[in-house]
Amino acid sequence: MADPFRGWVIERAREPGVFRTDLTVDDLSEGDVLVDVAYSSLNYKDGMAMTAKGPIIRSFPLVPGIDLAGTVIESQSAKFKPGDEVLLNGYGVGEKHSGGYAERARLRADWLLKVHEPLSMRQVMAVGTAGFTAMLSVQALELQGVPRGAEVLVTGAAGGVGSMSIVLLAAAGYRPVAATGRQALEGYLRELGAVDVVGREEVGAEVKGPLGSARWPAAIDSVGGAFLANVLKSMAYEGVVAVCGLAGGGDLPTSVYPFILRGVRLIGIDSVMLPMFKRDAAWGRLSVLLDTDKLDKLTEVIALKDVPAAAEKIMAGQVRGRVVVDVKA
Repeated sequence: MADPFRGWVIERAREPGVFRTDLTVDDLSEGDVLVDVAYSSLNYKDGMAMTAKGPIIRSFPLVPGIDLAGTVIESQSAKFKPGDEVLLNGYGVGEKHSGGYAERARLRADWLLKVHEPLSMRQVMAVGTAGFTAMLSVQALELQGVPRGAEVLVTGAAGGVGSMSIVLLAAAGYRPVAATGRQALEGYLRELGAVDVVGREEVGAEVKGPLGSARWPAAIDSVGGAFLANVLKSMAYEGVVAVCGLAGGGDLPTSVYPFILRGVRLIGIDSVMLPMFKRDAAWGRLSVLLDTDKLDKLTEVIALKDVPAAAEKIMAGQVRGRVVVDVKA
């Protein structure tokens, strides 16, 4: 029998993760590619799964972790061979199929991509689902015709999606404006590329009536809820909002007025089931556009055993930027 390996397992619903050192391949979900996992990352979904504060895990027992990067050990698919460096995000991994918080993962070849050079496995996990979602959001604004040089409001700016959005927007020629409740991080946000930093209470303040002042030509929102409703009321004529999160709630208490009186467009961003050709194109764009020096500045690396503490922090809104999990540490 193969040597046992370490990993986190969610054994039952509404219970936090359990650290085990005796896992075997038989404990993993089925798949045709076995990967030696080098890195994973921490996303809001992972925080909910590890702390049992959200119904993320849908099959038990399960290894959490919605992102991973590693090296192929065995492959029954012609797409990959031993030694290939691969990455995965999405497809329900870490939710209904064992994911990245263990030293081994067994996955479907159809879900995997080779790591795009010049990015390393550590760097693609610094990007992770949060950065990938940010890239999709920027592409959505481009597709909707938002002109280069336009201001783009970024809500939840100090979080993973927000931080990556600022870096990518600046690299793509936009002028990101960071909205955050953590004003102490203004220097950090400007260093990433924000041209201005505004208070969360200012942007999210309740707008009386169906519309507010027409202020923002475009926005990337990871907050949702009443906060997003007020952002929509403050969009300029034919403004575009790419919505990709719900940290502030899943309800949207708004009206049709922003859409029919100002032509505002609300574009939903999904990174989980995105078709592979679009996924590959987005990672390719990331590999060209991304400033890796800025990526390093917004990234913290933790050991596998430290995931629960980091999960509590992300649920409390105390994580800045991106957290990479060194699965071997």
